[in-house]
Amino acid sequence: MKVSQFMLFGIFFIGISAVEAQEKTSLTLNEAINLAWTKSNEVTLANTKVKTKKYELQATKNNQYPDLKLSGQYQRLANASIDFKLDQNNSGTPQAIPIVNQLMIGQLNASIPVFSGFKIQNSIKANENLYQAEMATSSQTKEEIALRVIDYYASLYKAQKTIELLKENQKSAKQRVKDFIELEKNGIIPRNDLLKSKLQASKIQLSLDETNNNLKIINFYLVTLLKLNPDTKLEIREDDFADFQMTNIPTNELPALENRKDLEAIRFQGKASEANIKIAKASYYPAIAIIGGYTALDLSNVITVQNAMNIGVGISYDLSAILKNGTLVRLAENKYFEVQNSEAILTDYIKIQVHKAIEDYDLALKQNTVYEEAQEQATENFRIVKDKYDNGLSDTNDLLEADVEQLNSKINKALAKANTIQKYYELLSVTGQLSQSFNLAHK
Repeated sequence: MKVSQFMLFGIFFIGISAVEAQEKTSLTLNEAINLAWTKSNEVTLANTKVKTKKYELQATKNNQYPDLKLSGQYQRLANASIDFKLDQNNSGTPQAIPIVNQLMIGQLNASIPVFSGFKIQNSIKANENLYQAEMATSSQTKEEIALRVIDYYASLYKAQKTIELLKENQKSAKQRVKDFIELEKNGIIPRNDLLKSKLQASKIQLSLDETNNNLKIINFYLVTLLKLNPDTKLEIREDDFADFQMTNIPTNELPALENRKDLEAIRFQGKASEANIKIAKASYYPAIAIIGGYTALDLSNVITVQNAMNIGVGISYDLSAILKNGTLVRLAENKYFEVQNSEAILTDYIKIQVHKAIEDYDLALKQNTVYEEAQEQATENFRIVKDKYDNGLSDTNDLLEADVEQLNSKINKALAKANTIQKYYELLSVTGQLSQSFNLAHK
């Protein structure tokens, strides 16, 4: 009896877990985007690259600080032979040869760079610009991730709304089949009309199955991007699409040229390339440093040196650089020209993107208006055809065709608003205002 109770409890627990796993999770668009910014692999990688550039910048700045080295030696000498070349005793009395069996040396050396053809300063400038470029690239990655979430989110909403409307239409289609079965039995309608109604019900089921399949695929894409449990079923809230206000709509490419982070990144790369040219030219100049040191030495029984301090100036000049460095300078200059050309190409591409996004948004607005009118027309048309059919003035083909048109118009109208919002966000994205506008709108 106890075993049975445990089994029942286990089955009950498994059943509860299964139900919980199938429960749908609601996320606002704001929550979904912030979750993606926190957990997506792309954003994590972008943030890691920013930290890497920050450490590279710090490492370059460290080159301007003095080098300080401390070294020491202890050597054990075995049977060292000592021969004094200097006569230390004028009396001519032979001196005893000291026993030399150990050597100790301690040194502290410092070098302070004074001038290196401005190589250090320009290296810092180059790395500062590369750091800024990486930060801009990271921001651009966040923009792209946000737009991807919006696309998945809108697509998920469209699929959910389509399924909802298909199920409503399926109920009426199944009821029509039941009615036609009775009418066909009583000889009121031909069997062909019954088959047509069944065929329409089958087509609705096929559309429903296909949309459900798309829903599952999009849901998996989104939960994977957000790093949620793969079994999570997301449910999109109607509030994110109802009464949505679209403001500050760009009308030209000027906002994009000011705000696009990928364009900002390439501009910083251009500044870094300019600094690299100066770094390459720095080899034409000598390197000057202030040097200093302290030495202590003890050769047992022979000599002891203490407080041996020195200070001076060190100069080094690579004479071969006069002949060899020209190639490195031309290489740096050519890389700068590459960046300049890339910026020009990207600028033209951004203008094309913005123009297309503006046209797509305008088209979505026009389609939204047309679909609203079409839905009203299709609903009225179905009502008229239904009245005619009930009065024997139209056939089954007219009725089924009007029903399909009404269903399509309802789906188009329901999805038109989501499509308009999607195109609006795409327009903000190509003008570099998606993250900023979204944060301002959803704080």
